[in-house]
Amino acid sequence: MSVAVRWVPFKTILIKETNRILRIWGQTLVPPAITMTLYFLIFGQLVGSRIGEMGGHRYMDFIVPGLVMMSVIQNAYANVVSSFFGSKFGRYVEELLVSPTPNWVILAGYVSGGVLRGCLVGGIVLIVSMLFTDLSIAHPLIMMASVFLAAVLFALAGFVNAVYAKKFDDISIIPTFILTPLTYLGGVFYSVSLLPEFWRNVSMANPILYTVNAFRFGVLGESDVPIGLAFAIMIVAILVLGGFCLRLLDKGVGLRA
Repeated sequence: MSVAVRWVPFKTILIKETNRILRIWGQTLVPPAITMTLYFLIFGQLVGSRIGEMGGHRYMDFIVPGLVMMSVIQNAYANVVSSFFGSKFGRYVEELLVSPTPNWVILAGYVSGGVLRGCLVGGIVLIVSMLFTDLSIAHPLIMMASVFLAAVLFALAGFVNAVYAKKFDDISIIPTFILTPLTYLGGVFYSVSLLPEFWRNVSMANPILYTVNAFRFGVLGESDVPIGLAFAIMIVAILVLGGFCLRLLDKGVGLRA
């Protein structure tokens, strides 16, 4: 199959995902913006005014990168897990599987939809944050690269969840009991340098810590972890998880009777 022919199914999946995001924008784009506005008001304005500075920055400025990245991660994950599971539940994913479309094109289409939603929500939250702070971006390219890599990584994670999910309840278990705790413990609201050595070392096993700090370095120029290490971990995790997703598709895990 030529590159031009492969582009057709990829574009079709991406258009379907884009239309889905925009058609139900009241569910996909507005709620995260409202939630993050409440975070800015409660943690940034009310609590932050009593905390003072963290990492040499106003507390409000410090938490903005973490809240933006949290919205990117959660929405990239949620879009893929709900969309792909919906295609399984509706059984129209079978039409893709029996077509000559390569599995990597199918994966790329769904992941691109997750990246799109994650970046859209992240952009909205960043714009909302400007109502509470006057941040200047220290490293724009690093900021954009970290958002893209984080969105790809957690879109892939959402795909794995969708493949193994057997009912609608299964697509909420991982976000509720794993993704959300890891996000809150990933340095969104605090610097891990404040933790005792043992818990600081434990935090280093949290992949969200590296995504948050990569984005924080792009915005504030400060990070709790080496920026090169953060990007290396994200890239390696994407390659490993991407390979695993393709293997699941090749074997038809959770897709074929």
